[in-house]
Amino acid sequence: MDKKITIAIDGFSSTGKSTLAKQLAKHLGYVYVDTGAMYRAVTFFAMQNGYINIDSFDKETLINSLPIIKLQFKFNPDLGFAEMYLNDINVETEIRTIEVSNFVSKVAEISEVRAKLVEQQKEMGKDKGIVMDGRDIGTVVFPDAELKIFMTAGADTRAQRRFDELQEKGDSVTYEEVLKNVEERDYIDTHRKDSPLVMADDAIEIDNSYLTREEQFKVVLDLVDEVVKTL
Repeated sequence: MDKKITIAIDGFSSTGKSTLAKQLAKHLGYVYVDTGAMYRAVTFFAMQNGYINIDSFDKETLINSLPIIKLQFKFNPDLGFAEMYLNDINVETEIRTIEVSNFVSKVAEISEVRAKLVEQQKEMGKDKGIVMDGRDIGTVVFPDAELKIFMTAGADTRAQRRFDELQEKGDSVTYEEVLKNVEERDYIDTHRKDSPLVMADDAIEIDNSYLTREEQFKVVLDLVDEVVKTL
């Protein structure tokens, strides 16, 4: 496949955006960027420094600290994908906890945070041949992307997937906690003033409530083939 395109994957939390994006990038030989990991890393930084907790959120101090936050993706050949580094430290495991999930949407609401990360994301995709997933990829980061996917599934289904994933990692959480987190993130993501989660007008919606990973991958790969043929 000589002609490279930009693939933007948006959608609600725990819809498997990253799993699909990794599959596509590996199959197509494209660069994969998990924008959620970037927002999670900034959230982890805020938690580490005491800027955000269950009782308070010092937004101004976090905003003032943005210049010293260095984010990098470094490819791990053993895992087959790039891991998130925060100020030269691998935080891939730390950013995937339920604690980070509980705060990430609040951090992602901040316009200054979004501006910093969107600028980096646009730079990453300037040469095409990229699969990027997040909340505003097709609407803000790459509004001209050749293929835009919007993924959704029922909140119960997504919570069960996330719960199973956390259980496998050994995290001590309840299904009720995870469901609450999913619902709260949905509300914040769709109601924030800056770049709310919405489906782009030219995006293709995929409800994967009852699709396997293999079925979903085939559906999207067929869409990629259709787009490339028109170029």
